[in-house]
Amino acid sequence: MIEGVRTKELKMIPDERGRLMEMLRSDDPLFIKFGQIYLTTAYPGVVKGWHYHKKQIDNFMVVRGMMKVVLYDNREGSRTFGEVNEFFMGDRRPLLLQIPAGVYHGFKGIGTEEALVINCPTEVYNYDEPDEYRVHPYDNDIPYDWSRQDG
Repeated sequence: MIEGVRTKELKMIPDERGRLMEMLRSDDPLFIKFGQIYLTTAYPGVVKGWHYHKKQIDNFMVVRGMMKVVLYDNREGSRTFGEVNEFFMGDRRPLLLQIPAGVYHGFKGIGTEEALVINCPTEVYNYDEPDEYRVHPYDNDIPYDWSRQDG
């Protein structure tokens, strides 16, 4: 796994009224600090990526649908420089994925419905100077193919 990436299997607690799932708590070993919480989505087959942050650490949770979240370590000096990690997250695998600063990430909706991601990053989004550095999802130097791998 890419250096600094951490995961936590999430526990769904169902009862006759519905379900409850804690995602991230301030007393959780993965908790660093609170910046904000936002929702982003992807339609089936849509790729949103690549980007990285210089300061911000992301905490992704897919709360509806399924996504393939992909990370690429482009940090000079990292012991996992050049590594790619894939995580299949969502309804069928509730998971918190913590993405360190400097690691490229993107995701693709892989189910049959719009997939919803909750992110609880460590920093507040700065509209005047965003901590977001993007590259094209397909035309780049990242060694990853977003197409489905049948076999």
